[in-house]
Amino acid sequence: MSLSAYVIRRLFYVIPVILGVCFLIFIIFNVVSPDPTISMLGKHATKAQVLELREALGLNRPLYMQYVDTVKSALTFDFGRSWSTKQEISEMIKQGAIPSITVTFPAFFLSFIISVALSLFVAFYRGGMLDKSIVFVCVALMSISSLVYILVGQWFFAFKLGLFEISGYEEGFPYFIPYVMLPIVITVILGVGPDVRFYRTVMLDEIYQDYVRTARSKGLGEKTIMFKHVLKNAMVSIITYVVLRIPFLILGSLLIESFFGIPGLGGITLKAVNSSDFPVIKAMAVLSGIATIIFNVITDVLYVVVDPRVKLE
Repeated sequence: MSLSAYVIRRLFYVIPVILGVCFLIFIIFNVVSPDPTISMLGKHATKAQVLELREALGLNRPLYMQYVDTVKSALTFDFGRSWSTKQEISEMIKQGAIPSITVTFPAFFLSFIISVALSLFVAFYRGGMLDKSIVFVCVALMSISSLVYILVGQWFFAFKLGLFEISGYEEGFPYFIPYVMLPIVITVILGVGPDVRFYRTVMLDEIYQDYVRTARSKGLGEKTIMFKHVLKNAMVSIITYVVLRIPFLILGSLLIESFFGIPGLGGITLKAVNSSDFPVIKAMAVLSGIATIIFNVITDVLYVVVDPRVKLE
């Protein structure tokens, strides 16, 4: 089967999956969740006020029509208006996407490069003191709460030393750079620990495969084996791990954006949760689901690019 035919077939498979995801989100927000009008009006609201607000929000319509609206919003990216700010949610998403991307994507690529390099290094010197020391540091980094990194970073590096901006954001390049440098550093530190442990495990699994022993028996050097064989074969697992994290990068980081005053999608989502703004929360859930589905397809296609042994079926 050709690659284009495979992609087209997978895209057809995506449609029922999107419908299923929309159904689950609809059940969670429209059936299982408590009546949002109560939280908006307060417990002392009269029945007439509740009925009036339900009608204004379209919550009094039949459930199947509300489900159709959820599917339409997923396909058209028209999520209506926010209950709290009255803004178009699609515009809020557009405005918040760039600040989120300026933090998460540089941190993602830096973390990826550092983690893969360290993983190759510790796998090359596996079992030695350097390997054990780096693994110990990674576990230690993972054991510390992200709040500690944020608060210490803001107090010591931003407030005491004045190396970074404490909080805020200014739109436009290069004006946003001083505001995102510390969040990027903290995000990289938070990601390196688990990434190195995962990549190291994948590479060690490959090192003990038969093809590596065969390569050694042919006289190939250890560095050549690591870069030309082990890393190449480990890329299938690494791609799965990396690509499926991208949807979460798009939606931003709740804590980082909240503490550093970055007006990204993470901050928008957190404000929506605090104000019980169901349309915004639902829109973020739908976007997350669709992004995950799409990047699953991208992952399957990339398998063939990095490993010709994978067959398209």
